[in-house]
This record gives sequence, structure tokens and C-alpha cells, in this order.
Amino acid sequence: MARYSKIILGPARKNDPQVLELAAAASTKPGCLVVVTSGKFALAGAATVGKVWLAQENYLSMQGVDTAYDTDDRVLGIEMQDDVLYAARIATGVNITAIGTALTPAANGMLGIAATSDLVVAYADEVFNNNTGSDQLIRIRPAASASYLSAAT
Repeated sequence: MARYSKIILGPARKNDPQVLELAAAASTKPGCLVVVTSGKFALAGAATVGKVWLAQENYLSMQGVDTAYDTDDRVLGIEMQDDVLYAARIATGVNITAIGTALTPAANGMLGIAATSDLVVAYADEVFNNNTGSDQLIRIRPAASASYLSAAT
């Protein structure tokens, strides 16, 4: 069972972020980072540069955060705002040891710990050692939008 039941975590007083609906290029779990490629949402990877979106749970079909979108399903991609908290996926074996840890796109739409030259898209907002054996959602705060939204995809 997921550690969180929603992808947008708050604050509650703010309007929901904008979303874009596109077909999934591959099976996509909510909380994964996605990019627009050939008119579809593809999973972000370690070589990603430019704008990333966050796959939201499919509330239109009353699905939770652990139900993946199938290939060619309509994915709800959140345009992340830097003053809103979100839940995003990290792979098993990733150990977030400090709040504020810089995060970057890693394989299969997951977040990884950023190295000095990596594209930083978010910062960890909790400490979590993912030794669960499966990918997990962690609370994040997106990086300032100017740092990654203006670059070419």
C-alpha cells in the first residue's frame, strides 16, 4: 500500500496546479516524472533536460496512486509549482538522508539523488530510506521553476 494517497499534497488553500492530458508512451505510475515526446508523455530518464511533469493519480477513473496508466491511456501531467508539496517516486535502494536533498530525474521516471552537474527538479521534504523492495512515494518540493522549465525538452 502507498505511503501517500494523493500526488498533490498541499497547501489546501491554493488552487490546484495546471495539468496537461496526453497519451502515455509506456505504462506510467502516478508520481513518476514524465516529459512530452512526440505528443505523448514518456517517462523521464537520467538524460532528461528541460521541462518535466509529474503524473497525477487518475482521479477521473477513481484510481489510486498505485494504479498505473496503461500505454496510450490519458495521463494527467501536473505542471509543478515550486510552492506546493507533491509526492513523487523514488526507486528501491534510494536513501534520502536529509531534508533538502537535491533530486534529479533517474531511470523510468523515478527521482534520484542529484550530483553536482545534474538537472535538479526537486528537493526532498522528508527523510526516507527506501529499503522496502519497491518504488515509493516521498514528499518533495519542486525546484524553482526558472531552473528547469525554461530549457528545451
